[in-house]
Amino acid sequence: MSKEMRKTAGIGRRDLLRAAGLGAVAATGAAMVPAQALASPEEVAMVVDEVTGGKKPAEGKITLGLPDVAENAATVRTTVTVESPMTDADHVKSIHIFGEQNPNATIASFHLNPMVAKAEVSTRVRLAKTQNVVAVAVMSDGSSYIAKKEVKVKKKAAKKAAAK
Repeated sequence: MSKEMRKTAGIGRRDLLRAAGLGAVAATGAAMVPAQALASPEEVAMVVDEVTGGKKPAEGKITLGLPDVAENAATVRTTVTVESPMTDADHVKSIHIFGEQNPNATIASFHLNPMVAKAEVSTRVRLAKTQNVVAVAVMSDGSSYIAKKEVKVKKKAAKKAAAK
């Protein structure tokens, strides 16, 4: 076979060896990647401090709607309701949701204004494992409120969520 025919025939021996070498390096590199780090309760406390401006949030005024057990950890329905008249003088400025065992401590943040009729947000979140979900509401007067609920994640559901 001539050189010209080998070039047009497709993959040569060197190309095949190069591809195999790159594949081996990639497989080795993937095995060396550490397990995904998860947020700790201390990390969540630091983020809550940032959101509240260092002021300790009070308990109350927040209703955190989450299931006790998450059947599907990839889509856990979450509702946060805050008692507020939602007037210009007294309204919820923001609602934040945090997870103590998720790869990122902040799950979601919502910014509201007095034109919103009711201080309520609803979303679906992905939970990495059994953890406390924390909700913080920051009010227009600078005060803040906090609520926390533990959600148990079934092992099977956690594996499916991690695979996605």
